[in-house]
Amino acid sequence: MAFRNEDINPCIEESDASQKCLNYYNYDKSMCSAYFIRYRNCRKYWHNVMMDRRRNGVRPDMPTAEERKEMLSAMGGKPY
Repeated sequence: MAFRNEDINPCIEESDASQKCLNYYNYDKSMCSAYFIRYRNCRKYWHNVMMDRRRNGVRPDMPTAEERKEMLSAMGGKPY
């Protein structure tokens, strides 16, 4: 399943956190907006990275989980 593959999906942690929030608050979406925003920002950030890599001919389009960990570490953490 691609959705759970860390090399393909960089936002599993944010997705899981959103789902846990929904479960905890009995699917009251209004209680989880911060989690949704973080997930959306994560997707947007990595989409932009993917598009830049694609434009520059870097393969694979999405950095592997290990590469992303190194990139985030170099930035001092997640920018989203």
